[in-house]
Amino acid sequence: MTKNEFLQKFQLSSLADSLHQYRHQAPLKPAAVLIALIEENQQLSVVFTKRAAHLKHHPGQISFPGGKVEDFDESFTAAAIREAEEEIGLNSHGINIIGQLNPYETISGYVVTPIIAFISKQQDYVIDKNEVDEIFQVPLQYFLDFDNHYAIKIERQHQPFFIHFMPFDHHNIWGATAVMLKDLAIHLS
Repeated sequence: MTKNEFLQKFQLSSLADSLHQYRHQAPLKPAAVLIALIEENQQLSVVFTKRAAHLKHHPGQISFPGGKVEDFDESFTAAAIREAEEEIGLNSHGINIIGQLNPYETISGYVVTPIIAFISKQQDYVIDKNEVDEIFQVPLQYFLDFDNHYAIKIERQHQPFFIHFMPFDHHNIWGATAVMLKDLAIHLS
């Protein structure tokens, strides 16, 4: 899928309800992530990070750059860009915001707003080793193929819900990251 095809499909469809089912009863902390897309050879790829193994929350998991919205952040978009700059050295001047997906409540007590953006392919990533072990890309087309989507049903607090998975090479993309990708794939289909 090219950048122009993505824009046409993303902007001409209204967002449907998310497949994400988990809901918290307690107050949630706001967070934002950046679903960064890079176009190379007329194909889009998605940028991911592997979280550092020593982190308290979600160690070693595959995620999008992002994190908690701070009091000084002007918006979810500002928080996602700031976090991407801090975690992987993404240059904010090379980010073109396209839109966002519906917020997601996580088991760890956050409500996460995914911000979608195109980024320049000329990035000099600088990994903050306190937060990130690895940066990698996956072709967007992989996530648009629903044969690559898996889910298992579990129960939490006597309520059933699905955990989504999308294995790619030696990475297992799961949880909120996977369901965000699934919602994006549904939106683009």
